[in-house]
Amino acid sequence: MDSAGKGKKGAGGRKGGGPKKKPVTRSVRAGLQFPVGRIGRFLKKGRYAQRVGTGAPVYLAAVLEYLAAEVLELAGNAARDNKKTRIIPRHVLLAVRNDDELGKLLAGVTIAHGGVLPNINPVLLPKKVAEKSPKEPKSPSKATKSPKKA
Repeated sequence: MDSAGKGKKGAGGRKGGGPKKKPVTRSVRAGLQFPVGRIGRFLKKGRYAQRVGTGAPVYLAAVLEYLAAEVLELAGNAARDNKKTRIIPRHVLLAVRNDDELGKLLAGVTIAHGGVLPNINPVLLPKKVAEKSPKEPKSPSKATKSPKKA
């Protein structure tokens, strides 16, 4: 069968059927963790444009990876501040809302099980006792006695 001078079956055009090279993904070529091929497929199937260039999914994957790394780093810091080793949605919310740029980017986003930022309006806080001097009377009615009506 193979003695007729042809290479091995399925050699893919390689002379003599040499060793097959392992395919290198575009993510590995770009040095990214996010999947370039999958993002490219989503860009095409989403019909955002008639044509999608070869650099577009690489660029988008790099941007998404950077944003994910930024959020994860800040959420990890928030978890460490709360003496926890596991990031929960509360830590993600604290990270996003305490960062100016991420807070602006995700302003209209609700994070499930994130809660809210701890905040008490200063108007609602009790008045400070140290401000008042001891000379002043405590209530204004005792300061000036009005004459009683007969």
